[in-house]
Amino acid sequence: MTTQPPTIGLFAVNMYASASPGGPARVAALAEKLGYDSVWAGEHVVLPSPRVEPSPMDPEDPSLDPIIALTQAATVTEKVRLGTGIIILPQRNPVVLAKQLASLDVLSRGRLIFGMGVGYLEPELRAIGVPVGERIDMSMEYLGAMRSLWYDERPSYNGTFVDFADIDAHPRPVQRPIPVIMGGQTAGAHRRSVADADGWYGFNLGRSGTERQLASIATKMKKAGRERPLEISITPPMPLTPELVLDYAELGVHRLIVMPPGHLPPDEVDVFIEANAPDRIGATPAPWF
Repeated sequence: MTTQPPTIGLFAVNMYASASPGGPARVAALAEKLGYDSVWAGEHVVLPSPRVEPSPMDPEDPSLDPIIALTQAATVTEKVRLGTGIIILPQRNPVVLAKQLASLDVLSRGRLIFGMGVGYLEPELRAIGVPVGERIDMSMEYLGAMRSLWYDERPSYNGTFVDFADIDAHPRPVQRPIPVIMGGQTAGAHRRSVADADGWYGFNLGRSGTERQLASIATKMKKAGRERPLEISITPPMPLTPELVLDYAELGVHRLIVMPPGHLPPDEVDVFIEANAPDRIGATPAPWF
């Protein structure tokens, strides 16, 4: 039996050098031309200043809203999937977010991948008014409410954090269902992914870290009796080589989402995208690593 190679996606189309007028469109068009299967936009609405752990970015690092950035990317592409990687769900109003994501799916003719997480950066959650201890329950209610707005003939939801009935919203998404990928590297995140998602996203994970995460997910799947596989997406902490891609494939990874280093100027971002393209991996050195 042969191992199916992972597809290759591109992360941070809304951050750093790409957080500029035309930036998301430029890198997304290049990614599609070079055969990437997807482009991904991350989210931090605000960042602690001064930077404190575990913040992944400096407060001055630019980051566009992911939905706006992916909408621009959609206008210059036809095939590449558009992934939120990830939207911090408890920080969003679920009724408004359902409309925004449905709109993006319609405008892109059904190319949205909804990546979501519950958040971990307390200063950001606190600034937006999200009780840290309630963020998980909020997230799962929000997801259920959004799915009702997307798919139910008569949308309604009655929960602790969301309550609506006798409303509707059109146009509905093109995809039924919109793929949902959950982030998070805890046992709880794995359980939620197995219970309520189509896939799981592991960020900045090398081979050994990926192996540990997937072992935990496999245990949760067996316990839950889930037979349908989770689509596994990983952002590795290093540039790709043919050998590295094979390593991830042997672990059962379906997609590798590469991320240019944050300090690169636009022309070197293009070099990175070309070097990590599916048919060019390992052909062009990436000396900045």
